[in-house]
Amino acid sequence: MDTWRTAIIDAGPDHIRVRGHDVLELMRDATFTDLIFLLHHDRLPSPAERRLMDAILIGVADHGAGAPSCAAARLAASGNRQSPSAAVAAGILTIGDEHGGAGSACMEMIAAGLSRARRDGVSFDAEAARTVDEATRAKTRLPGFGHRVHTTIDPRVDVLFTLAADSGLAGDGIRFARALEAAVRERIKPIPLNIDGALAAILIDLGLPSMVGKLLFIVGRVAGLSAEVLEEYTREKPMRIKFPVEYDGVPPRSNGK
Repeated sequence: MDTWRTAIIDAGPDHIRVRGHDVLELMRDATFTDLIFLLHHDRLPSPAERRLMDAILIGVADHGAGAPSCAAARLAASGNRQSPSAAVAAGILTIGDEHGGAGSACMEMIAAGLSRARRDGVSFDAEAARTVDEATRAKTRLPGFGHRVHTTIDPRVDVLFTLAADSGLAGDGIRFARALEAAVRERIKPIPLNIDGALAAILIDLGLPSMVGKLLFIVGRVAGLSAEVLEEYTREKPMRIKFPVEYDGVPPRSNGK
């Protein structure tokens, strides 16, 4: 009989280990952020990496009830007062390429750009310009750029990049992201790097795979969704969320016509 293999958890009658680390020791000596890093990596983070991961999770946790994930969670909570898990899940289900998913796509873009720059022996500036030109010709959006609220600058980006620089963790991922930002400004117009782009660059420098960009957004956002759902339950009446709807279909018909 085939076994179900995993390299994450080893659980038995007398032990529970997370990637080889005893969970009881982790409970005594580690933080939850340490555990998140360990679960998605193959080791525990350094103190500087932990602080940077904390900042990412805080930055993505909530951005107001109007964000798709929070709005969906509160709408579900407004109609379903018995299942907070369903309401939180409704919020998570809105996370995709357009909302919360740009981090993974931006990680792929940065990784590809770094690979080509090293292969061809060109500068990051030249490769960033090529990446922007290719996106312009293909008429595709650059993931990790632009924000519907922070149209000039996403203030979370400088916080993350400064933390990375101050702790000695800023690497080629961040340098290439900044080169992309300059190329976008020169070749298109000033479009700010957003938090998805910032976390993408940092996660590249931390050696994490591209899917983690989306997964960490989900991990952090669940904290915000749980608070949004709790507030909906405790402060608002059931079925309080109602949208104005304007019908613009065909006029009334008769005789089946």
